[in-house]
Amino acid sequence: MAQNEIAGLRGIKTVRDFELAGKTVFLRLDLNVPLSGTKITDETRITASLPTINYCLEKGAKLIIASHLGRPKSANDKKYSLEPVAIRMSELLNKEVVLMEEPSSEGVKHILYGNMKNEIIMLENLRFDEGEVENKTELANQWASYSDIYINDAFGACHRAHASIHAFPEMMQKKGIGFLIEKEIKMLASLTDNPKKPYIAVLGGAKISDKIEVIEKLIDLVDGFIIGGAMAYTFLKAKDIAVGKSLVETDKIKYAKDMIQRVEARNKSMLLPVDHVVSTEFGNTENKKITDSASIAENYMGLDIGPQSIKNFTAALNGAATVFWNGPMGVFENKAFCEGTFAVAKALAESSAIKIVGGGDSAAAAEASGYASKMTHISTGGGASLEYLQGEKLPGLEILRPRKQSEKVD
Repeated sequence: MAQNEIAGLRGIKTVRDFELAGKTVFLRLDLNVPLSGTKITDETRITASLPTINYCLEKGAKLIIASHLGRPKSANDKKYSLEPVAIRMSELLNKEVVLMEEPSSEGVKHILYGNMKNEIIMLENLRFDEGEVENKTELANQWASYSDIYINDAFGACHRAHASIHAFPEMMQKKGIGFLIEKEIKMLASLTDNPKKPYIAVLGGAKISDKIEVIEKLIDLVDGFIIGGAMAYTFLKAKDIAVGKSLVETDKIKYAKDMIQRVEARNKSMLLPVDHVVSTEFGNTENKKITDSASIAENYMGLDIGPQSIKNFTAALNGAATVFWNGPMGVFENKAFCEGTFAVAKALAESSAIKIVGGGDSAAAAEASGYASKMTHISTGGGASLEYLQGEKLPGLEILRPRKQSEKVD
């Protein structure tokens, strides 16, 4: 699919469109990796950023890398320091990554105007400065004073109108996206722009309320839904099926009932669990058992889909040409309740379909299952992925378009 055929990228330049030799490139990345102390537990977002970093270096750019990490309350929240990321990136690139603990314009300029060899500058956690979240132009002006080109490759932050995502590129003449955002938009567009049929959406996770906008966007695009996770219990409740102590959004029962009817009216399928792995308390493995029907006894709660549901879901996925998966089928972090989620991952891995995984929990589940490498694409975007699929404009992309095109794009 050519770039100019995708509305999501129309008018936006890429890093390829600029002469980088000798130029200072401010590269906004999403290095918001999970940490256990100072240990990185999942470096997917780091490795996903490497193609753009390497391209800039190969073309002779001076590179400034910037990212946020977590939600620090102040610069004293050192547990959110990017130091572990800088160390790991230095190892992966075989270059010195200089972490600017106090990224003032003068400090950065001193290094930039020196003889930079085999070095990359990384700014400390952008959210250590309150001006980042507040989209302050004063902070953006500081970065603009030493940057020639702005490149955004932080898809996971594109739905935030923060200084490094919005105020800064607004004042830059030369601006564009990196390879990761380009790939993300192209992959997500394959779910909305003439997707290959049959097209199945697998939705899980805790709440229907988190998925309503996505459901509304997909209901006329997909050929069927597969519903698992805790959100399935609200649908089952809407069908007057007993769900015991399972999590139910009582204020969304009517919506679930209406959706079931709307799907049926369109002659589309909706698969719900027909059996469950249950226990008396969340995460309790001692009282774990498998139901023989869709009903759950009063003192039990559903924590995973059962074996017959796995068979039903797998059969449906085997015939799909496009699959969007967002949300686990159960409490996959607990080995006692991971089989349903991992079975879906296995079915996708063995399918020849275009299979795109969106959302943080789904990405983590695909990774934990061991089948991540078999997916067509695992989005790093989290909330940004869902907002894009919902048809919402992302501030981080819109600010990169020529003004007139930005106003015209739907």
